[in-house]
Parts: sequence; structure tokens; C-alpha cells
Amino acid sequence: MRMSIRTKLFLSMSCLIVFFVIISLVVNTQFLGRYYIRKKTAALLESRAIIEKIYKGEPENISFELESLERNKGMSVYILKPDYQLRYNSTQRIFNIERRMKPADHFADRRIPLIFPIQTKLADLAVGQVIIDVIVDPRLQTKFLVLGSRLENDEILILSSPIAAINESVVIANKFLLFNGIITIILGAVAVFIFSRRFTKPILELNNLAQRMSKLDFSKKYLDNSDDEVGQLGKSINSLSDQLDEAITELQEANAKLREDIEQERRIDSMRKEFISNVSHELKTPIALIQGYAEGLKLNVHEDEENRNFYCEVIMDESDKMNKLVKGLLDLSQIESGFFELEKSIFPISALVDHVLDKYRPILVDKGIKVETRKDDQWLVNGDAVRIEQVLVNFLNNAINHVDNHKIIEINISYHAGKLRVGVYNSGSPIPEESLDKIWTSFYKVDKARTRAYGGTGLGLSVVRAILELHGSAYGVENLGQGVLFWFEMDKEDHQEGFRQ
Repeated sequence: MRMSIRTKLFLSMSCLIVFFVIISLVVNTQFLGRYYIRKKTAALLESRAIIEKIYKGEPENISFELESLERNKGMSVYILKPDYQLRYNSTQRIFNIERRMKPADHFADRRIPLIFPIQTKLADLAVGQVIIDVIVDPRLQTKFLVLGSRLENDEILILSSPIAAINESVVIANKFLLFNGIITIILGAVAVFIFSRRFTKPILELNNLAQRMSKLDFSKKYLDNSDDEVGQLGKSINSLSDQLDEAITELQEANAKLREDIEQERRIDSMRKEFISNVSHELKTPIALIQGYAEGLKLNVHEDEENRNFYCEVIMDESDKMNKLVKGLLDLSQIESGFFELEKSIFPISALVDHVLDKYRPILVDKGIKVETRKDDQWLVNGDAVRIEQVLVNFLNNAINHVDNHKIIEINISYHAGKLRVGVYNSGSPIPEESLDKIWTSFYKVDKARTRAYGGTGLGLSVVRAILELHGSAYGVENLGQGVLFWFEMDKEDHQEGFRQ
């Protein structure tokens, strides 16, 4: 089972607190008694020094000091004369007791039973010497810590302190320490829990940020501005996140550009193959016809003048179609190469429309086509007049070739939102919906048989698209009722310039 760093920190520090509480209990149990005995021994030695200092053979004047010392130090005091006559003890607190003890019975007095175990050591004591021993009272079966010393006046000082009190103090101390340890563990666990949450919160936040960064999500940042190691790490991760975000963004942009370039190369390659196929297909028929009829003329298949003239007309007609195709290809190639520059000027668009209609007037009359125009002669546009005329010519040719029996063509110039829209409408069959976007593609023909009949190459609208895109102008085609409308837009200008035909 996976544990979080917060859980590990909480358990580790809690175990550490419990460990030190247990160690304290063990140390207290094993060494507190010995420590108390050492301290008690030191207290007895200190009391001996005090008594020796204040006791100079006139004990009547120090009864109060001895009683105070016994009460404060928790011990019993015995003073024996050199002949072992008891001069003072804690129970009687009087001096010069007349009762004497025989030498053999000096230590038989029931009131000082602690003397028996050390009687030999006391007899051998010299002035200033000290003996310390733990003795069991034979009557009470209680342990005492006993100090014996011979004073400068050759009297014997005996100090005793019950060890039972010490053991009881150790037990009480252990109970208190256990109680205190339990409280410490509980409070320590709460404190450790709070501390671990506060301590690990930034670490977990940094871990979350690192996981987000691994998933390329750089939207989150470390917000703590502390100056410690974690704060510095957070700042470093923020900096790393920004750098990775910038690098990956640049890489993604470069990758996207590369994909676009690859896709563009594929499109260009596909267009190149399609272009070659279309050109080959468009040229194959006129070349075959020219070749066939030229061979017929060479072999003099028909000797009469009428047939020879027909052969020559076919050859000239097919040559003219090839010439249109080549010119269209040259125009399209020149415009789409990126090196073609427009020669813009400000000119009246209405005058350009009239100019084109004047050139096509004989054809329109011959075919019986009625042309209606709606325009304002004062409207000016900014563009390449020669290329815009080429656009109008292509739209007008397309309208003439596809007009129906109603033979209606309308040219309308309207103003909208700073733009002038030029529309060329012809009555006739609508363009199929699936072909509306394709007709601007090179060599695309909606009705190939009809296009072939009037000599169309399928390049006219491609040239129109290239010219208008070079101008940055919008364009389009719409099916309207019983006809089709081709349109394009130009920027409207307010300053007059001369228009040259």
C-alpha cells in the first residue's frame, strides 16, 4: 500500500515521541533510585558539614538548628559521646541524658538499632573520617541510608534517611511520567498532524504542479513566496514551467507550420499532377485534330477547295483554342507565382463596365442578348484596371456562354459598407450545389460537353480567383431563381483620377 509523505511524516514523528516517552520511563525506573541515593548521600554529607560547623561542644544552643535541619532534609540525627553515651537523638531532641550504656551494651539500645551493623566501623573511625552504608532496620525491616562520622571533639555523629521514601518517590515519579507521557503522546500526535499537514502542503502542491507539467499543463503556478528551500523550489518550478510552456508552444507552432508545409507540398504535388493531367488532356484533342487535318491536307485527301478550306478552318480553330489555353496558363502561372505586382490606380468602375460592353456589343447583338445595367457613374475604385477588366471579361464570357433562351444578362454595381459590389447575372440553369465551390479550380468544368462546344478551357474562373485574391477582394457565385450571379467587391475611393482605356 502506497503511503503519502504526509502519512509517513506523521507516523515517523509519532513513533519518535512514543520512543522517547518509553526511554524516559526506562531511564527513570532504572536510574532515578540510584540518582536519588547519590543526591541523598550528598545531602547527608552536606548536613554533616553543617552540623560539624555549628556543633562545638555546646549543644544546648543548637537544638533548634538541628531540628530545622532534620525537618528540611528529612533525616534523623544521633550524637554519641566518645564513651558511646547518647547525647542527642531525633526522637528526644534533648542533650546530657544521664543514662549511660555499658561498653558491651552501647549498641544494644533499642532506640538506635541502626548502629549495630556499623558498630565495628564506628569504633575504628578517626576524626574527620566518614562511612556511608545502606542498613535494614531489624525491627521495622526498613532500609536506611546511614552516614557515620567522628567529629573534632571525638564524638560520633550518625545521620540516617529512609530509602523507602526514595523508592516511593521513584514510583510516584514513574506514574507521573507515564501520565505525562500519555498526555505528551496525545498532544504530540495532534501537533505532529497539524505540523505534517502544514509542512507537506507545499510539497504536495509542488508534486501536483509537476504532474500537471508532465501532462503539458502549465496553467497553474506555485503561489507561496516564502524564502525557504521549498519557496525557492517553487520559484524554480514556476520558471521551469514558463520556459517549458514557451518552448513547447514554439515547438507546437513549428510543428503545425511543418504540417502545413507538408500538407501544402502534398497539395502542390497533387495540383501539379492534376495540372499536368488536365493540360495533357486539354492539349491532346486539338493537337490530334490539327495533326489529322494537317496530314489530310498534305496527302491531298480532298481535292476540292471547299473541303480544303474546312480542314484549314478546323486547324485554325483548334490552334486558337490552344492559344487561349496557353495564355490562360501563362496568366495563372504569372499571378500565382508571387512575383506579379499589381499596377493599382483609382478609376471609375462604371466606365470600365461600359468599355467592356462596347467591345462585346457585336457579339451580344449577334446572339440577341439583352444586357441591363444598374450603376452610378461617379463611383471610383482602387485597383489594377487591366486585371479588373480581365475579371469582367471572364464573367461576361461565362454569362454569354451559359445564358438560356430568355437571353438576359444584368450587370449591377451596388454600394455596401464601404465596398462596391459588381455582379454579373445571366438567366439560365443553376449551378449544382456540389459544384459551387469547385468552379474556381483550374480545369474544372460543370458541363464538359458544353464547355468544349464553345471552346472553354476551364481556366477563366481560376484566373479570376487569382486576380481577386491578389487584390484582397471578396468574390463568389449564387444561384438566383432562374439564373446565376457572379460577383466581386472593390474598395470605394473618393478621389477622381483619369481612366485610360
